[in-house]
Amino acid sequence: MANDHGTFKYKRNQRLIAMTQVLMQAPNQLINFARFTQEFGCAKASVSEDIEMIKEVMLARQTGVVETFTGKSGGVIFRPALSEKAVQDLQTLIQDKMLEGKRILPGNYIYVNDLLQDPYILKSIAQLIAFKYYSKKIDAVVTIEAKGIGLAAMVASFLNVPYVVARRESSKIEGSTISINYISGSHQVVQKMELSKQSLQAHSKVLMVDDFLRNGGTMAGLLSLMEEFNSKAVGICVFAENKAQGRVALPNYQALFETSLAYNNEVGHHQLETQLGNFFSIGEGGWINNIGSVIM
Repeated sequence: MANDHGTFKYKRNQRLIAMTQVLMQAPNQLINFARFTQEFGCAKASVSEDIEMIKEVMLARQTGVVETFTGKSGGVIFRPALSEKAVQDLQTLIQDKMLEGKRILPGNYIYVNDLLQDPYILKSIAQLIAFKYYSKKIDAVVTIEAKGIGLAAMVASFLNVPYVVARRESSKIEGSTISINYISGSHQVVQKMELSKQSLQAHSKVLMVDDFLRNGGTMAGLLSLMEEFNSKAVGICVFAENKAQGRVALPNYQALFETSLAYNNEVGHHQLETQLGNFFSIGEGGWINNIGSVIM
């Protein structure tokens, strides 16, 4: 079952499985056809036929988009997605979990940390965000410490770009930094955030990601920090936002879920209400209306 180089000799059905695995493990990465012809010991025409079969299955199952590029340096890119049913199931799961436990904290803060600590929810949300922003040609995903780091890192993985974390306090291992002062939306006090000069290239197109948007002050500060790097935020995306709060105006922001506090006279206290956010709306900057294309 092995050739002179000790490489497994693949039958076609085995080759299809192996190629699918390679694509799924390298989202948003261009894989040259030469890699497949060398690894599987077959002609480029055979590889092309296999890719077309994988593409058809992915589209039929709504699990991703396979794009091929011709020419000497041509290859294939896989962009994973969630099927319509998977998205609906995820929406229901999260809305149900929002009703569980003690989510309204003192000061009317809303607790969502546990949701993004769930591996399935974290990966699914990150995949949704990445698919939405593929066409924006993102150079880096940016967040501020600490609760949004996991989501930002996972989104960056699906986009195949670095993730960058702005810090609230200096660290000797960061080297020289650029810092700005901003008004915290939650506390209405002046705070500082900073970013290592080596962590982000000038003139980058960034996607800003966080777990929760309350007043928008932190995101506004992050936007100002991006300006110091001569970089542009082509999108702002948060897992959830509190619609009941006054808000700093933010450009191009999307929230997957909206939360608000409603006073229930019968029980004598506030209750949490959750609905789908503008991330799922159709229109300008809208949602996927076809698994093979993104309306931007």
